[in-house]
Amino acid sequence: MRGKSIMLQGTGSSVGKSMLCAALCRIFKEDGLRVAPFKSQNMALNSFATKEGLEMGRAQVVQAQAAGVEPSVEMNPILLKPTSDRKSQVICLGRPIGNMDAVAYHNYKPNLRQLVKDTYDRLESKYDAVVIEGAGSPAEINLKEGDLVNMWMAEAADAPVLLVGDIDRGGVFASLYGTVMLLEPEERARIKGMIVNKFRGDVRILEPGLRMIEDKVGIPVIGVVPWCDADIEDEDSVSERLTAVSGTGEVTVAVVRLKHISNFTDFQALSLHPGVTLKYALRPDDLEGADVVILPGTKNTIDDLIDLRNRNMLAPIVRHARAGKLLLGVCGGYQMLGQVLRDPHGVESAAPEVAGLGLLDMAVTFEPEKRTVQAEGTLTDAVDWLAPLAGTRVEGYEIHSGVNTFGESARFWMGPTGACNAAGNVLGTYLHGLFDDGVLAEAVVRRARKLKGLPESPVSAEQAAVNMKAYREEQFDILARTVRESLDMEKVYAILRGE
Repeated sequence: MRGKSIMLQGTGSSVGKSMLCAALCRIFKEDGLRVAPFKSQNMALNSFATKEGLEMGRAQVVQAQAAGVEPSVEMNPILLKPTSDRKSQVICLGRPIGNMDAVAYHNYKPNLRQLVKDTYDRLESKYDAVVIEGAGSPAEINLKEGDLVNMWMAEAADAPVLLVGDIDRGGVFASLYGTVMLLEPEERARIKGMIVNKFRGDVRILEPGLRMIEDKVGIPVIGVVPWCDADIEDEDSVSERLTAVSGTGEVTVAVVRLKHISNFTDFQALSLHPGVTLKYALRPDDLEGADVVILPGTKNTIDDLIDLRNRNMLAPIVRHARAGKLLLGVCGGYQMLGQVLRDPHGVESAAPEVAGLGLLDMAVTFEPEKRTVQAEGTLTDAVDWLAPLAGTRVEGYEIHSGVNTFGESARFWMGPTGACNAAGNVLGTYLHGLFDDGVLAEAVVRRARKLKGLPESPVSAEQAAVNMKAYREEQFDILARTVRESLDMEKVYAILRGE
């Protein structure tokens, strides 16, 4: 083996591969290596626009941040973004090439193998080490024929594999044993170590099981990683965040849960604000008592708008806005706030035109070409409660197909990417990451407090918005420290070197 990469595969989905890859990226960085993450194929609605205006999955963005390097589509050459239960938009090297169902994509995948191999080789040539992430399980025997992301990738990169099992869900030894036994002999030979992840308790209790699984499969267990409370961004909408309530603050923020919700990481800074209680609203009664309602991004704006109407969610959202409370739309949620949404080219939906919420004086037309760009907005004085921040720049990125046409009554609270109503309580923007520096998050919380009749200033000096860049760095360090203490790092480095 070449000694330039190490790959993490799992006994199944959600066993913690992404977080462990982020941890290894940070550990290798701390130890002086220039390291990059790689995942040949990712399926997620949480995506990111690179400096070049190309689209990639957020999991590899997070891992790149842990490694201290600029995210690049070379780290995630294929991204699948589900558009329905049966189809996904296929994005290759940051650009969409079309929508495909499972059968069409399965038949197309052989055409992508050379692209993946060439992309990986370019990335590997620029770094001291590459941490490769698999997907699901390498033992999905019905999917092995067209594999792009597990053992085929390990062979293409000539990478040793660490197999990760999740003990929190139970059956970890059976999962590890079954995965190894379902592999071909040459595939088993690539697995150089096993990791038991998400353990709660005294590791001494596990010792007999660890020795037994080593004896049965002939592969060493190189570590037991405890459950770690490091707050690392989730990969996609299977996240537990979407069913949990965050915080206990006096301001309640309700993020409307959309069927194709995307980039919900936009609201992590709000969820961390000490003055906020943040929840995700699935039903009309989930909106009751909310001080701020947020319509988030979505991969399919029109279909999700129709779904909200069918769930009887639109009327309470409009009532919330008519009552003068804060309503914010981001990306697809911003588009929903307009008068009408048109899709003459069938970019997102079979419905050529639907009525919006009618809260902003604008129409949205979906065009075939997607806008993916890192961008910034500048706060204006169009809204009185934001006037003290006029001229403040907010950095983020845009990923959308819609083009807005504004009417005479439209006002702009964030130029050039955000419109609002005359009262200044309904605001929309295409800018993802708008709360990350904490400035806008703090302003929203203060405004919501005032509208609620609470003192506008925080209760204490500690009640202030979080700067997400600094927060992420702290969390990466916590994660790396936990994993470093739990793994046999001498063995990990020997495996990385191909020994």
